[in-house]
Amino acid sequence: MTTITPSSLKSAVTPLASGRIFNFSAGPGCLPEEVLKQVQADCFNIAGSGIGILEHSHRGKVFDKVLAEAFEDFRAISNLPKNYQVLFLTGGATTQNYMVPLNLKSYSETADYVTTGYWAEKALEHAKVYGTVTEAATSKDKNHSYIPSDAQIKHSPKAAYLHYCSNNTIFGTEWHELDAAGNNTWRHRVPTAPAGVPIVCDMSSDIYARPIDFTKFAMVYAGAQKNLGAAGTTLVVIRDDMLEKKPTDKDGSAREIPWLLQYRTFAKDESRPNTPPVFAIYICGQVFKWIRKQAEGGRSCLDVIGERNIRKAGLVYSVLDSSKFYKGHAHPTARSLMNLTFKCPTPELDDKFCKESTAAGLDGMKGHRSTGGMRASVYNAMPEAGCKALADFMREFERKNG
Repeated sequence: MTTITPSSLKSAVTPLASGRIFNFSAGPGCLPEEVLKQVQADCFNIAGSGIGILEHSHRGKVFDKVLAEAFEDFRAISNLPKNYQVLFLTGGATTQNYMVPLNLKSYSETADYVTTGYWAEKALEHAKVYGTVTEAATSKDKNHSYIPSDAQIKHSPKAAYLHYCSNNTIFGTEWHELDAAGNNTWRHRVPTAPAGVPIVCDMSSDIYARPIDFTKFAMVYAGAQKNLGAAGTTLVVIRDDMLEKKPTDKDGSAREIPWLLQYRTFAKDESRPNTPPVFAIYICGQVFKWIRKQAEGGRSCLDVIGERNIRKAGLVYSVLDSSKFYKGHAHPTARSLMNLTFKCPTPELDDKFCKESTAAGLDGMKGHRSTGGMRASVYNAMPEAGCKALADFMREFERKNG
């Protein structure tokens, strides 16, 4: 990453009050300053214990409290029903690509996957190890620039589950409900599945970016390093009946699942059957507290955050919509609130944009190698000032290079 010095920031965008720059990285993403300051203090001495969080036993009273509050705060944010368990796992969301079919489907059963980007495709690929999987719908025909409609999803009879990825970090698309006129409402759209078919969602990059009803899902998983905390833990929300699944293997015998790859193991042992990622879980807990504090004026924290994220993304999308210089990748009805993807007229100008934006204190703008161009990731912790600074930079860059 390019080093930003005070001189390189002079006469560019104004950095945050702390002197930090705006971090548009796709992940690990930016964290709230309030959380970072608390982490600084707690790394040295947490709760007056005389020991930092990095040194505490995962069985000690201090971490008991950290973990209990993390569970409590996560549940409070979304009013999670009692028949859902919250788990902290390791291995990233990628490990869920095989843990889901390993635990939730027998070899003889079929699972349906909707592939709307790189990670959704990887989930499908990994699931094939455990028997038949069907690509129920895909957006590959247009380089994952749109989200399939319910009518385009071809369901298998009696599928073990339907899997989809709610936000696609690389291509910058997201599942949204549309109004009667076909306009984007920015509300989370859950694909329709046949009665009785559980829905599993990879929500790694937009969990808690807007209001969410977990009762529509049998299971949700998310890598923490975008909207929930720091890299090192994966959050799973799973309905109780899914924990009791007893899948069978190719020969019809009961599948032997390693102890630490069973969801029920973590549900039974408070996510710590062995030493968990203490620090990563602690940071998630701090982010949950920050999320809860966003409630204001009688509105829930997720209503406030959702409205803020719409405003933030709108600052940048308004530039794209009024420009003949930039070209967005995602269809307007499928644009992501979290990952905003666009290009300049030439690859050379893309490179120039990334270099100059970094020098101006807008870091992490380079797009993924499969799409090129730019990607601005504006997760919950990105302040509106960061999106305004980016929009202003985009207009000035177009004026100079258009």
